[in-house]
Amino acid sequence: MVDLRIVDLSGRWQHFSLPATEVDADTFANGIPFDGSSVKGFRTIDQSDMLMSLDPHSAVIDPFASVPTLSVLADVRLPDGKEYGRDPRTVARRAERYLQASGIAETSYWGPELEFFLFDTVTHHLSPNAAGYRFDSEESVWDPSEVADHGYVIRPKDGYALLPPHDATMDARTEIVQMLRRQGVRVEMHHHEVGVAQQEIDIRYNTLTAQADTVMLYKHTVRNGARLHGKTATFMPKPLYGDNGSGMHVHQSLWTGGKPLFFEAGRYANLSDIARAYLAGILIHAPALLAFTNPTTNSYRRLVPGYEAPVNIVFSRGNRSAAIRIPVTESPVATRIEFRTPDPTSNPYLAFAACLLAGLDGVRRKLDPTALGFGPVDKNIYELPAEEMAAIASVPGSLEEALSSLERDHEFLLAGGVFEEDLISTWVSMKREEADMVRLRPHPAEFTLYYDA
Repeated sequence: MVDLRIVDLSGRWQHFSLPATEVDADTFANGIPFDGSSVKGFRTIDQSDMLMSLDPHSAVIDPFASVPTLSVLADVRLPDGKEYGRDPRTVARRAERYLQASGIAETSYWGPELEFFLFDTVTHHLSPNAAGYRFDSEESVWDPSEVADHGYVIRPKDGYALLPPHDATMDARTEIVQMLRRQGVRVEMHHHEVGVAQQEIDIRYNTLTAQADTVMLYKHTVRNGARLHGKTATFMPKPLYGDNGSGMHVHQSLWTGGKPLFFEAGRYANLSDIARAYLAGILIHAPALLAFTNPTTNSYRRLVPGYEAPVNIVFSRGNRSAAIRIPVTESPVATRIEFRTPDPTSNPYLAFAACLLAGLDGVRRKLDPTALGFGPVDKNIYELPAEEMAAIASVPGSLEEALSSLERDHEFLLAGGVFEEDLISTWVSMKREEADMVRLRPHPAEFTLYYDA
């Protein structure tokens, strides 16, 4: 079989399967029609005809299919074959073309660090008169009578890099890594993260669209690999109360002619003027960027002080309490910035493209992050005196705030026609519906607080 995959606006794969005998040169030349009105964020029913344009370079064997299956990614096209402005993969390709046309650099490299949770069981329900969820992990102390009778439990915020038997997920992670490698993904390392049942698998950096493709493959492999081990994976940033949440720290750099542009020896953190201007662009546009990099209501349950959450709009060398961290290195090729605020619920095509455009806007305007009040701040920001904290801006505290920031500040995303107004307005409308779904419902904690008021 051949499995064709497109990505919807929210960042989920949709797929269509064909017998291999039905795929030929005409399939690649002319595309395959599908119903765009049934894909989230795409077309209305009166304009539903769309095409999938196959990318043969993306083909990999899917390790989870019982019948040998070749997975092939596709770009979404209009019936006349023209690019579709709401197709996330098209947005990523446009961003790379815009970078090359800008004269600033030829290539951008992206190294996202995705964190996730592997639970043993999960249930959740939602109705007008009831709501609830429950998940369990054999690593936890939540309910020892049910899941932790072996005695080796992980206390909240104490799971970083623990060995088995505390780390009960090592074998699952290792098998997921092997599956990723068989699909051509270069994996550098994996380990248990800080939270109970929290994981991280680190992948090698790559160019923008290729890395967004890899993130989609990564999430697909994690979910299905977890299922093979009788576990369930979630990329929700904050499923656990009182423990660390999951981020997707995004390492970024610009290159031209095979040479890195972010390195200049002897400067603060060895950062060049281009690097400083680039990170200033991200920080100045951060409130709007978060609408794409942190696009769920749950994202903002992670973005609170005290849980290693990068809520402070500053940069710093080696400081994990800043929104942008500069990893300590003396190597020109390893010099990069790390935007720590994003999380793995983001659509990687849109998130990476938006970050690139914000950074390039900073370079084009020659922004100085220090003059703008963005640091560097080489202190634990969470422990600063109140008067110093007051001078540091914070990221939006809710999805609604981030969406409002995007409505006010999105001109930088329109550069080079990368994002279209239509996509941005559709995104805001779609995400406000999600926010309302959460905002308008009674929260279980409210019954504890107020039922007897």
